[in-house]
Amino acid sequence: MKATIFDIQRFSVHDGPGIRTTVFFKGCPLRCRWCHNPEGLCREPQLQFQKEDCIGCGRCKDRAALTDAENCPTGALHVCGREAATEALLREVLRDRDFYGGEGGVTCSGGECLLQADAVAELLRCAKAEGLHTAIDTSGCVPWSAIEKTLDVCDLYLYDIKCADPQLHRAYTGHDNTLILDNLRRLSALGAPIHLRVPVIPGFNDDDEAMTAIAAIAEQIPDAPVTLIPYHALGVSKYASLGMAYTMDGIAPISPDRLAALERMFQKKQSNRSRKEIT
Repeated sequence: MKATIFDIQRFSVHDGPGIRTTVFFKGCPLRCRWCHNPEGLCREPQLQFQKEDCIGCGRCKDRAALTDAENCPTGALHVCGREAATEALLREVLRDRDFYGGEGGVTCSGGECLLQADAVAELLRCAKAEGLHTAIDTSGCVPWSAIEKTLDVCDLYLYDIKCADPQLHRAYTGHDNTLILDNLRRLSALGAPIHLRVPVIPGFNDDDEAMTAIAAIAEQIPDAPVTLIPYHALGVSKYASLGMAYTMDGIAPISPDRLAALERMFQKKQSNRSRKEIT
């Protein structure tokens, strides 16, 4: 089976437990304004132009065709995205198995990897057969049938929660959160291991009211830890290289003190939840 990917990141320590290899699948149903992987939004391969690497040789003509990238001597113009067989992806993952130890393994990310659920399920099934820990990083904005294909091969779901308000969610991502929350509750009801991850975006969900509402959702998911991920602008240059507009220019990252305060709020709520469960 084949998949369309745009990157494979080795020695990843933020995409699940231990040291991991993260495979980034192309295509996403959301259009989050802050997305730092814009090259993962479109399912098809794209031309990416790094202006600072261009020597002006003229071999790429008008930089309009994917084949023009073959003529670029510096790699300033290159194709982002490639088709790969799951068997080949597994071989890539297994190259680093000596580093995984007892916790590490492979994570499927994106984009939204579950738009290619059949390929994800096959890759993770083979990885589990090799004794690797498996994880999926997902927005949850996919049909339940896609998630269902991975239930018996995924050891951990890294599940994004962006905000509680459906209208605000639509305004910033292009979709409301009804399907996302429904899928989250179904996953939880089945006892699937879940780690909730919340991007903290200034002007979107960083106020007390929005974070309290997200924390209330998290309280409904037993045993699910929560990680707050502060906004950063590290992917801004990618937009220009892909000919895309970035709509959050000038947004300052959340301060460390504010992030720490929000983390304490979530920790307190999780502690309260644990006490309720004990009693």
